[in-house]
Amino acid sequence: MTGTLTIAGLGPGSEALVTPEVSAALATATDILGYKPYVSRVPPRPGLKLHPSDNREELQRASEALRLAAEGGQVVVVSSGDPGVFAMASAVFEALEQAPQYQELPIRVLPGITAMLAAAARAGAPLGHDFCAINLSDNLKPWAVIEKRLRLAAEGDFAIAMYNPRSASRPEGFGRALAVLKESGCGERLVIFAHAISAADEKIETVSLNEARPEMADMRTLVIVGNSQTRRVGRWVYAPRRVE
Repeated sequence: MTGTLTIAGLGPGSEALVTPEVSAALATATDILGYKPYVSRVPPRPGLKLHPSDNREELQRASEALRLAAEGGQVVVVSSGDPGVFAMASAVFEALEQAPQYQELPIRVLPGITAMLAAAARAGAPLGHDFCAINLSDNLKPWAVIEKRLRLAAEGDFAIAMYNPRSASRPEGFGRALAVLKESGCGERLVIFAHAISAADEKIETVSLNEARPEMADMRTLVIVGNSQTRRVGRWVYAPRRVE
């Protein structure tokens, strides 16, 4: 097998937040695969084939990437943020498990700046103590699992970064998540709504959980719920390093 497969994170949106390592991989790629909006972030050039696909075709995309690399391509699968955080790295290895003939293929995963970390940096330091990340999409797991994890995260007093909060196809899910956290006694916690971080329409809004409304989030929003000790200092939000 003369080709290679790279799984790369494009960061949250701004070109300034794409790592040099990822930029170098894109510059030498023969094929780019990914969800349409992410592939569109890669400028076309001679010798480069772009393979955009729908957001629910992860396994097909991963299988195609393995095939192209095995045939000699310098293939890059792109995700936004980091490819290992609710993104394509897991899909590629799942496809690889189903296709053992490709297991000797040179594969590397290049990290990117996640939406969670970019949002936290804009807000201050809300992830400065123990935290977790929960994907609110129920496409690949039942809502009961999401609810259980939210309740346990609240019980453990973790700051919670919530991905994919509210889509057009499931607008009710985020409201249910807020209700679960309120029922778990988190009503006074600070909540950061980070919309389109690093893009031209970036917006940061911080309210208490009791003030949070479902319509404050969409699929371009990363939501961070602070722990019980998260506080404001001026316009910043941070989690103290010490637990009282």
